[in-house]
This record gives sequence, C-alpha cells and structure tokens, in this order.
Amino acid sequence: MHNNETDDFVLRDENQLSVDLIEAQYQLRANRGGIEGKSLLILLSGIELAGKGEAVQQLREWVDPRYLIVKADVPHLLTAEQPSWQPYANFIPKQGQMTLLFGNWYSDALTTALHISAPISEAQFQSYVDGMRAFEQDLCANHVHVIKIWIDLSWKALQKRLDKLDPSEQKWQQLHGLDWRSKAQYDNLQKIRQHFTDDWIVIDGENGTMRDQRFAQHILQALKTPLAEIMPAPITGHWQKAKIPEVLLKVPDDALDKTDYKAQLQELTKKVARAMRKDNRNIVIVFEGMDAAGKGGAIKRIVKKLDPREYEIHTIAAPEPHELSRPYLWRFWTKIPTHGGITIFDRSWYGRVLVERLEGFAKPHEWKRAYGEINRFEQNLTRHNTVLIKFWLAIDKDEQEKRFIARENTPHKRFKITDEDWRNRQKWEQYLQAAADMFAHTDTHAAPWHIVATNDKYIARLTILQKILDQLKAAQ
Repeated sequence: MHNNETDDFVLRDENQLSVDLIEAQYQLRANRGGIEGKSLLILLSGIELAGKGEAVQQLREWVDPRYLIVKADVPHLLTAEQPSWQPYANFIPKQGQMTLLFGNWYSDALTTALHISAPISEAQFQSYVDGMRAFEQDLCANHVHVIKIWIDLSWKALQKRLDKLDPSEQKWQQLHGLDWRSKAQYDNLQKIRQHFTDDWIVIDGENGTMRDQRFAQHILQALKTPLAEIMPAPITGHWQKAKIPEVLLKVPDDALDKTDYKAQLQELTKKVARAMRKDNRNIVIVFEGMDAAGKGGAIKRIVKKLDPREYEIHTIAAPEPHELSRPYLWRFWTKIPTHGGITIFDRSWYGRVLVERLEGFAKPHEWKRAYGEINRFEQNLTRHNTVLIKFWLAIDKDEQEKRFIARENTPHKRFKITDEDWRNRQKWEQYLQAAADMFAHTDTHAAPWHIVATNDKYIARLTILQKILDQLKAAQ
C-alpha cells in the first residue's frame, strides 16, 4: 500500500508549491503530441467527511483551474448492462489534460458491494477489480497516467466531525445510503476497500493542512513523472506469422441465381430484423475485409427491414486530431450501444492491426500490443450484455479489379474509388498476412471471426444474414 503516514513528508511553502504545480501543468500541455506527451487521470475516493472536497478545492486554488477538469458524480450500481468504465469513457483526458474523477469505477464497485441485496463474493469483487486494473494498464500504455488516491479517516475522527456538522448538512450523513454513525457499516466499508486500495496512495484526512499538501504533492509528482516510467515494456523479439487460411488464397467462384437470391433475401432480412428486435442485448456487428468486398451492400441488407431509429452505422476512417490525442480505442468506447441498441461498424478498431500496421501509422510495439487491448475490450463487451458479430469479407484480386473498374464507370459509385484504393492493391499479400495474424490473435469463443470468402455478392449477403441469425441464437 502507498500509505504515506510513515514517510518523511515535509510541508512546503504554498506559494512555491503553487508555482511548481502550474509549471508542471503547462509542461504537460506543451508536451502533448510529442514523444513525452501524456495526460493525467486522478481517481479520488475515500471516507465521507475525510476532506476530499476540501482537498480538491485547495488544489484548484494552487493550480491553474482552467486546466484542471473535475468530474464529480454520485456513485451508481454496477450492472450487467455495461462495463464499469463505460459511463466514464467520455471523460478520459486527451494528451495535455489533467482530469480528476471525483466518483469513478471504484466508487461504483464499492457502492455496489455495500448496497445490493445479494452479497458480492470476494471472487466476484476481485474480478471487478482485476478488470478495472487491466483497463487502467491499457490507459497507461496509451499515454494516460493514472493515479488513485484514497483519503481515509479513522472512526473516532469521523464521529467528531459528525458531531460538529452543521444541521443544514445532515444529508451528508446518509450520502450513498450509508449511516456514518454505524460502526458496523464503517468497518464493512474499510474491509471491502482493502481489496482494491493496495495499489493506491492512501492519505490520512484528519489534519487538513497535511492532507491538502500531500494530495497536491502527489499530483505534482505524477505531473512530473516521465512517460517512459508509466509505459509497459514493448513486445519484442521475432514476430511469428500466422498461417493464411486457404480460403483467402483461393476464393470460391460459386454463383447464385438472381431469382433464388431474391427469394432467400426476402425471407432472411425479415428474420434478421425480427431476431434483433426481440433480442434485449446490445448487438455490435463489425465489418472488415478487402476494398470492394461488399461491406456496404451487406450492411444495406442487414438494416433493410429495420426502422432507422433502431440502429446506428459508423463508417470508420482515419482518426481526427482530437481522437489521436486520446487512447486508440477511445473513439470506439464512445460509440458502443447501450440498452439493447444495434450498432454496425464499417471498419473498426481492427484498423490498428491492419491498415495502421501496414502503412506505418502504428509503431510495431503499438500494433503488437493492440491484440491484447482489443481482446480485453471485446471481452468487456461480451461479458456485459453485448453480442459481438465480426465479419471478414474476402474476394480475390481479379474480382476486386473488376469491381474497381465498374465503380469508376458508374456515376453514383465513383465516390467509392480513389487512387489510394488502387495503390493498396500493391500490398495485397501483406494485407492477407495481417488478416491471418488478426484471426490468430483475436478469434475467441465469445467473439469469433466469420470469414465470408466468395466472389459472388449474392452468396456473401445471404451468408452474412444467416451467420447473424446463427450467432444471435448461439449466444443466448
């Protein structure tokens, strides 16, 4: 535990502390986008009346308050509907920012453990904590420095503060549904929080001056910590290439009669719409594949019998500047559906291990690390009421050329073809290898890859619709 009660802590001159904090803030901003660029995320929790609010207020007076973002929220119960981090995804700071979450995924876990009628087992609570820590490690790998601070208060000190509490503030005694006069509840809270604060900074809140200075000095130290000290060790050594699936090397040339196609399509689109409407889970459908393999056409058939208000489609292109300054997966965290929503991705988070890998936009240690980050992200989704259906659409190189030429000669399709599409054909074999590596590292039981390899659009569309039905049924 990072408990600082036995160290040689020294109070500092407040004016100099303020100067140092502001200089560190400005250095944080100056480094954004550079090799030392990072953000700072502060998770703050603790005993009620221990002085958390006072410590934050004092910090705001010492720093430049314009560059300290404070998100204060009352804890809410963790649910099976969404990962613990999802309510806070929009507040993950971008490079150069400092954000304090006064109420966070740990507050939610603690509240859940204290308030749900059926007790959470130690193993289940530990599973929550392990998941949160894994998420935080991925944040650190993506230049978000996370520090966690618990402000503690002894039972005796808490009771003294309750005795002196102004009657107008009595509501705080029941904050989060706890009776802070209850020794049993206090002891239970302390017992539960021991399961996650072993890697936290723990500050005694009894002496207000010491508390505020400790809090500020730890934040100053975090601001000045070089990025290299928080980053995980890169994956090194020889990269073992996966075997390319035979179906990608020799794509079948089967063809389906148009009349048969239309009859089957009519039936399947109705079944898919009914199945997705009846399903109470979130449904996420991901499309990857070679250019002109039919992603857009397949998506049109999936939503054919759905109301536009029932789904969202995200077409993923190169990240915008504000997205580049945040963790790689951030722009996808914020697009995941809730409450039984349907979301379709035309290209996805797999861009990091495909185009970004091959075009050099991601460094080798970044795309190699991404497989694990993606698996943890997808596991978070599938464990929280989400069905994740992933498609790789494959055609052969000759068929792609035919489709490219057809696009160029069709007025309403010319926008679909660019010089970059033609240039990418030169890396056909590299894309096949990247796809094979992707399958090898991210094909899981809960989120399997469906490879749809055919030069016939009709067969591809019908296969995709049937695979959706099959996975929805299998995942029930």
